Amino acid sequence: MEKIFGHEFKPKRIIDNPSDEQLREWALERGGVVTEFGNLSVVTKVRNRIAKFTEVVTGEPEPEDAALVGRVLEFLRDKEVIMLDRVMCQAPGFKRNCRVYVVADYPRIPLMWGNTLFPSEGGEPDFVTITVADWPEKKTLVFPEEGLTIIMGSDYKGENKKAMLRQIMYRAKQEGNLGLHAASKVLRVFRDGQLKDFGFLLFGLSGTGKTSLSCHSHWLRSPERVVIRQDDVVILKPDGSAIGTEESFYLKTEGLEPRAQPLLYAAAISPRAILENVWVEPDTSRVDFFNYTLTSNGRAMVKRRDIAFTDSEVDLEKVNFIIFITRRQDIVPPVVRLSPEWAAAAFMLGESIETSAGDPTQAGKSLRVVGTNPFIVGSEEEEGEIFLKILRDNPDIQCFMVNTGKVGGADMGQKITVFDSVKIIEMIARDEIVWQKDDFWGYEVPVHIPGIDLSRFDLNNYYTEKEIAELSAELKRERMEWFSQFKHLNHDIVNTLSP
Repeated sequence: MEKIFGHEFKPKRIIDNPSDEQLREWALERGGVVTEFGNLSVVTKVRNRIAKFTEVVTGEPEPEDAALVGRVLEFLRDKEVIMLDRVMCQAPGFKRNCRVYVVADYPRIPLMWGNTLFPSEGGEPDFVTITVADWPEKKTLVFPEEGLTIIMGSDYKGENKKAMLRQIMYRAKQEGNLGLHAASKVLRVFRDGQLKDFGFLLFGLSGTGKTSLSCHSHWLRSPERVVIRQDDVVILKPDGSAIGTEESFYLKTEGLEPRAQPLLYAAAISPRAILENVWVEPDTSRVDFFNYTLTSNGRAMVKRRDIAFTDSEVDLEKVNFIIFITRRQDIVPPVVRLSPEWAAAAFMLGESIETSAGDPTQAGKSLRVVGTNPFIVGSEEEEGEIFLKILRDNPDIQCFMVNTGKVGGADMGQKITVFDSVKIIEMIARDEIVWQKDDFWGYEVPVHIPGIDLSRFDLNNYYTEKEIAELSAELKRERMEWFSQFKHLNHDIVNTLSP
């Protein structure tokens, strides 16, 4: 890469693909510490994504953007830069060469990013990210047509991680597929007397339980088991299969402990893990996942092989079930079953709450993000249309919405526990939930789930009939108002809200 929009890319020195060991040593020299578990812990200046400072530029860049790129490249003329190459995806036809350039004062960024993907196989990059963490202002410029991202003023690893994932999702859409912000796993369970594999995709914004549910064993015993595949982004193909992208998980460590999340905890304390913005006692090197002095968005970059129940594969041969994870605290049941049209509506609604991973100042507030995917480039309506078409072309895929929040209100409502959600997903695979249609919403709600006392979530325990009607009407109004911004959205999707 010699020029970018007419400006010369010529750093003072490029350090070409240093080893993992060398990057780790440099990270320790620049403030990293070794914890009681023998793994590396680093602290960043920026501790969440800079979404509100991100600009996607299609076509010819505006003069001010081109000028900013020129200033950044001029700034790099006096800088040493680390160059690192990796590969995203493993499936033939989907592999993409990825390259980052990071100012050498921040070796922890390429160290963590390099552990995210697969080893380089040589060749020129399909996607490039330039990270100038010491730039005086926060700004991310995304040039999807060029496969280029320039990150300024952020040393948060998640910004680099999402830069590449955003690019591959855009490329996937151009090639007739659909990039999804979703985890994947396989449940191998007995159903109708036979041991069968069922592929799951789990949608959800960071911090809503996606990783907790995708990385759970469901307490299955041999010969039943789970196989954990991906945590963050997959590419859904028109035939209903899904391609994995990464070789690691970037999990939130807030309140992480072995009893509730044994698989994630074991991975986070592996010597290969890299902790980011997690509290480590200065004198004892003791890790405290419950101390949020630095941030509640502490992270652990962990290798897939350090998570039990993973294997060498990252793809799903077949998607059987799609789960939309929401986190509401009112009248939404713990689970509902969706028609293809309602599933496309759920995709477009993308209902959840804001977390510290996105905008810490808005954490806890109601939020809607199409596809629970803040990294969509281009038309969001088009993504909803593609999603609906894939579902209609693969009628054996069943879709559900799983609520990981509360029923009955934020203060006095009934918490939907991890146990509840894990059991629900298991019973979806076993086809042992009894459903009935909700006449107001048009989707199906459970009347019996083995292992769960559904009376805990009876709305009549928390609201009067009048309050239920008012809350339902208000939620429908909010959803219709959200849909009103999509002027060309398929009427079959919009009409789900008027059964």
